[in-house]
Amino acid sequence: MTVPHGRDTAPRRRATSVPHRRDTTLRRLAASVTGITVVGHCLLGFEQAYLAPVVGVLTGVTAELVLETVEALALGRTPGYRGTRPGGIVDFLLPSYVEGLLCAMLLYGDAHLAPVALAVLIGVGGRYALRVRSPGRSRPGASDGLGLARPGPREGQGVPFLNPVALGVTVVPLLFPGVGAAPPYQFTAWVSGPFDALVPLAVLALGTAYVRPAGRLPLVLAWTGGFALQGLVRGALGDVPVSCALLPMTGAAFVLHTCYVLADAGTTPPGARNQVAFGLAAAAVYGLPVAPGLPLSLLVVCAGRGAFLAVSARVRPRAGTGPSGPSGPSGAAGPSGAAGQPMPGPTRSRTRRDPSCLTSLNAPEASTRK
Repeated sequence: MTVPHGRDTAPRRRATSVPHRRDTTLRRLAASVTGITVVGHCLLGFEQAYLAPVVGVLTGVTAELVLETVEALALGRTPGYRGTRPGGIVDFLLPSYVEGLLCAMLLYGDAHLAPVALAVLIGVGGRYALRVRSPGRSRPGASDGLGLARPGPREGQGVPFLNPVALGVTVVPLLFPGVGAAPPYQFTAWVSGPFDALVPLAVLALGTAYVRPAGRLPLVLAWTGGFALQGLVRGALGDVPVSCALLPMTGAAFVLHTCYVLADAGTTPPGARNQVAFGLAAAAVYGLPVAPGLPLSLLVVCAGRGAFLAVSARVRPRAGTGPSGPSGPSGAAGPSGAAGQPMPGPTRSRTRRDPSCLTSLNAPEASTRK
């Protein structure tokens, strides 16, 4: 962005700080998920194979590179990972890196590694294949994947609306009944006593370090409050005891889902009011009698939001056809013509004192004035 001479350069400094803040948040997210994975397999008692996170990361990074290259060739643009900034390719691959770790952490396929690879492939592929045009978001730099918006020409391609981790860990168990969600007790299987409470608190502290810079604190608070409210309502209706309905909130699995899966900045609304509605809707879907579970309830709300954005983008008035468009309030063609093009003839200058001065010497009146 070019700043004219003599003007304040503060907006420019603020604009240049946005990519740095985005990359810092992504790195913090990747570091916290990596720490949870390492500590979980070494100290907490994760039951997945040790190679599961490795396979998940390799699948996610490879799928990201291949799909980005194919899309760039199809659209005739430069791939997003070919930046001039040092370390740009690392920051570009951080969302798929985190998705690989989370899918490996939330799925349990015994010693089989193919379900983890398939879940990551579905999640990353969903970000490229399942998109919707959103007013104000379908532009270069639109948010995609886990984390904040990252640079890249996405003009006219829309934004992803399905949470990639929730999509992967939901579709794979439906395709393969032998694969299920990771048991919640695995996060504290090898610890006891006060460590049972310290583990969720530690995960919450690490997750808050990502949620606040990503601007998803209203979403997390609305989801947590809505989850507690649905538990109280279900207890009052006699569906389940209130203690059983609120018990998942005390586990590390709930905190992990809240801070790292639900708070995805690429598939959740940016505004605080919309985030509150999104979080309450996810909690309401979870409280339905069918008991869809955490990932499936989030996926249902993401699909509903995608349908709403698609309908809104289709019915919203086109630019230039409204009251302020070139056709005027009545819809008739103005002096610019029906197609918005300037009419032929002399053009009068608006910058000179004499409004009769003609800006073109080829106009019929120019020869008379000479």
